[in-house]
Amino acid sequence: MGERCGWCGQDPLYVAYHDEEWGVPEYDGRALWEKLILDGFQAGLSWITILRKRPAFRAAFEGFDPNLIAGWGEDEVARLLNDPGIVRSRSKIEATIGNARAWQAIEAREGFSNFLWDRVGGKPIQNQPQTLADVPAQTELSQRISKDLKTAGFRFCGPVITYAFMQATGMVNDHLVTCPAHDRVAALG
Repeated sequence: MGERCGWCGQDPLYVAYHDEEWGVPEYDGRALWEKLILDGFQAGLSWITILRKRPAFRAAFEGFDPNLIAGWGEDEVARLLNDPGIVRSRSKIEATIGNARAWQAIEAREGFSNFLWDRVGGKPIQNQPQTLADVPAQTELSQRISKDLKTAGFRFCGPVITYAFMQATGMVNDHLVTCPAHDRVAALG
């Protein structure tokens, strides 16, 4: 058995995230939206910071129900700006509300999951990275998906954030080939 991907280090929370979530194909539209939002909140921060705050985010954003959040306004923004458990960025909070509205439009039209998964042919891209240096920060595909999301009204979804999201949600399998999770995740695709 090989060693897991080195990016998760030894932190038990990060190791569990790597072993149980990262790269596992996610097809639920609401769950995909939550992960995209959290990746947007990560901008400028480390993922472990967001991971540690994820329970507080889920509480503050009432389970990340985009249909609920789409109706929020300044009162909810003010409440969130006073919540020490989350990243208190007005621009990211306001983007989340706008992203909920964009999600609703896509969900009504074609389904958010379909919108994303159609861009990878409905199944995960199976990469074969040997080292962390083989894993890109973005790809032409993440650039296209980012552009599509922005055209649909999303914010905080640049190509690097979008690629991290694609990795996290299993749209692309970037576990190192020496990692025990690589083949397990590949089998899910």
